[in-house]
Amino acid sequence: MTTSVVSIVYVNDAPAAARFYGDLLGMSPSIETGEYITFVLGPGADLALWSGRFDDLSSNVPRTSEVCLATDDGPDEINAIFKQWQSKGVTILQEPHDAGFGLTFLAADPDGNRIRVAPRD
Repeated sequence: MTTSVVSIVYVNDAPAAARFYGDLLGMSPSIETGEYITFVLGPGADLALWSGRFDDLSSNVPRTSEVCLATDDGPDEINAIFKQWQSKGVTILQEPHDAGFGLTFLAADPDGNRIRVAPRD
């Protein structure tokens, strides 16, 4: 059985996407190979940004998955992250709202990939 889960996000420009995600996450990449850049999010969880597999990804294409960044700190922290991202000019798709599992909001990276912030299960 695998001991790690890597979420791969396809992007047009991996270094540019790494700067975007690095700024949001407040961390530096753990591996950089030009077209493939990863961030260690915690034990057994990595986020990988990969370019070069698709030409001209469009942010207009509907997305059927999302990267979820889960926090242990509750609604006040989720609202603070929302305000911080909003001040950075991050595209917000859904403002904070209760989704049954807690307060959450949805954003998008420059390539249109969805990023959800939510409480940890």
